[in-house]
Amino acid sequence: MKKERQGFGLWVLAWPIFIEVFLQTLLGTVDTLMVSRISDDAVAVVGISNQLFGALTTLFTTFAGGAGILIAQRMGSKRFGEARTIAIMGVSVSLILGIVVSIILFFYAGPIAGILNISPELLSLSNVYISYVGGGLFLVGMIASLGTAIRNTGNTRGPMYTGVIINVIHIILNYIFIFGMFGLPQLGLAGIAISSIISRLVGVIMLYTMFRGSFEIKIRLRDFRIFNGKLFKEIIKIAWPLGINSSCWVFSQLIVYSFLAALGAEALAARTYLNTLESFCFTLGYAIALAGQIQIAHLFGAGKLKEAYRSAFRTLYIGLAIVTANMLLLFLFGRNLLGYFTSDPRIIAIGISLLALNLLLQPCKMLNMAMGNALNAIGDTRYTMYTSIVSMSIIGVGCSYWFGISLGWGLTGIYCCMIADEYVRGMLVLMRWRGRKVLRQADVLKSDENASIHRGSKRRASLSI
Repeated sequence: MKKERQGFGLWVLAWPIFIEVFLQTLLGTVDTLMVSRISDDAVAVVGISNQLFGALTTLFTTFAGGAGILIAQRMGSKRFGEARTIAIMGVSVSLILGIVVSIILFFYAGPIAGILNISPELLSLSNVYISYVGGGLFLVGMIASLGTAIRNTGNTRGPMYTGVIINVIHIILNYIFIFGMFGLPQLGLAGIAISSIISRLVGVIMLYTMFRGSFEIKIRLRDFRIFNGKLFKEIIKIAWPLGINSSCWVFSQLIVYSFLAALGAEALAARTYLNTLESFCFTLGYAIALAGQIQIAHLFGAGKLKEAYRSAFRTLYIGLAIVTANMLLLFLFGRNLLGYFTSDPRIIAIGISLLALNLLLQPCKMLNMAMGNALNAIGDTRYTMYTSIVSMSIIGVGCSYWFGISLGWGLTGIYCCMIADEYVRGMLVLMRWRGRKVLRQADVLKSDENASIHRGSKRRASLSI
């Protein structure tokens, strides 16, 4: 994006991200509603498969995420050429990794379903869904990496417009392929796979066109051969802890879903339906947190350290207010909303039992997201990685199995452990941010640089005399 068209205000960044994420959430809801017309078993397959896809997508979008932070920092320090090079490398590496993952999913859907503890009666459905939706997963990586690069230049509207078009195409094609409109056969889950691939391909084309013009020098295909070792090391330094952090979360969720699968299809379907409703409540809070990360990275790159520190708390307070209000609405109307997805009284009862726990879970997630993103924005990604490894493995996974499976507390026990995990990580990243370790180091470095510049100016002045 051209410099004069950039904007790094919190709301300027946040509202297009909100609309984009809201539409993604809406797309997932429409998918779930349409799949629920096939069967609750199909919903269970989609729920656990999407957890797998989320985990694997993280593996090949992490590099782009690290690149995105550095893009925003470079834009803040006016080093636009370096921002362009970082963006190109971020997209290139994500594409290569995405293709490798897609090939594995396409050819090894059966063994992967076995690893996920998918019950035998669901295997035929899971093989279709994992093979074809997973086989096109590299398109998701391309959308994420291109969108991340564009967004961190300050242009959050472009990915939003793309999201609108992707959603419209996907919903229309879902309806056509799943239910066999216009004389076509009813394809069921295979129809979702086809519509996903087509709509995502359109999104990649749109974002790539936008990406080419996001910097002062237009990006061409031959530019993807660019490799800058120094900048690559900088990306890796931020990206590998960021990747382990994100991977810990998505893989812990995947393991928890495998626990739910062991509890039965009803628990798995209930969690999938409730997760869909939770996503709507959390969408605006997530958008605020992501916008805050971009803004803090930009301020940090510009050397505005006090403003960066205050921005994190502003992001947190706004996000908490929004998420809490939304969760209260879900608590009040959750029973009626669950009825739109399923008529099974046991599944509805399970979902209702979790609504009160969500009043505790979602604010903890907002705390963790806002302060964790703030640390990531200034490059302090190793700390968030360490807290994730310890808390998620011991509390998120270990305690979930102990309370949920071994002690027989079921889904309620697993939810209590999820709350404890989010709370512990949230408090740890909050204390780290309040300690200002990285900000103080940057302030000292900035003072040394200014002193060096001042000494150089005095020497030049004395020589001129």
